[in-house]
Amino acid sequence: MRSIGIFDSGLGGLTVVREFMRQLPKEDLIYLGDTAHLPYGTKSASTITRFTLNNILFLLRQKVKFIVVACNTASSLSLDTIRGYFQIPIIGVIQPGVKEAISLTKTGCIGVIGTPATIKSKAYECQIKKIDPSIRVISKACPLFVPLVEEGWVNHPETITIAKTYLRSLVDSNRRMDVLILGCTHYPLLKSVIKKVLGGAIRLVDSAQQVVREANSILQNEGLINNNRKAKGSYRFYVTDDPAEFTRQAARLLGFRLSHVRKVNNV
Repeated sequence: MRSIGIFDSGLGGLTVVREFMRQLPKEDLIYLGDTAHLPYGTKSASTITRFTLNNILFLLRQKVKFIVVACNTASSLSLDTIRGYFQIPIIGVIQPGVKEAISLTKTGCIGVIGTPATIKSKAYECQIKKIDPSIRVISKACPLFVPLVEEGWVNHPETITIAKTYLRSLVDSNRRMDVLILGCTHYPLLKSVIKKVLGGAIRLVDSAQQVVREANSILQNEGLINNNRKAKGSYRFYVTDDPAEFTRQAARLLGFRLSHVRKVNNV
């Protein structure tokens, strides 16, 4: 009956929350957006690990039963180091997305876009090669995508211009790429822009759906799934800065306005 804890640096992790609401509607959710420290993707590995640890400790104080690191940067740089210190199940967003991309590719060439820290870590490339060494991986850092999403500039002409600058080099470098992993939970909010730049032939992998499927499997196996017959779960949202702006932007992602977002200062 305990809640599932989810955290990200800002709004992006709400794509995972939305998928939990769809796939596991009985589960109670607690979300933490570390908005005081975003974006994570331009910071050092040690700083990201410190933020990740603090976020996990906050969620543990809320008595959660399971944690999702809904941040590709934290998943790539901190998860393996930190997970060993806790008994609670903790999953990230990289491996589920990798499995989906490998199952979709027909040409054996997968693209990955992410924050500079995620791309520099080569976490996606390593996971892909571990499963299938023959697959070619083309990576591209897109550092402006996160602030564009956080500012709500999804449909601005400037966003399309920036996306063209980032993404066309991926296609030009190798025409065989047929799958692109959106290696940041903010990036699914730019799907329409990305599709406009790349065209419909390239499949986009948003790991949120696969993350919740993996979470469901673990919860079932660990006997942690909520089998209560209640209609739906309850949801609590916390941020480390500017709850009013988070509330405004969250409505666009979730399709409804959050009644109360709490600001926490001890994270």
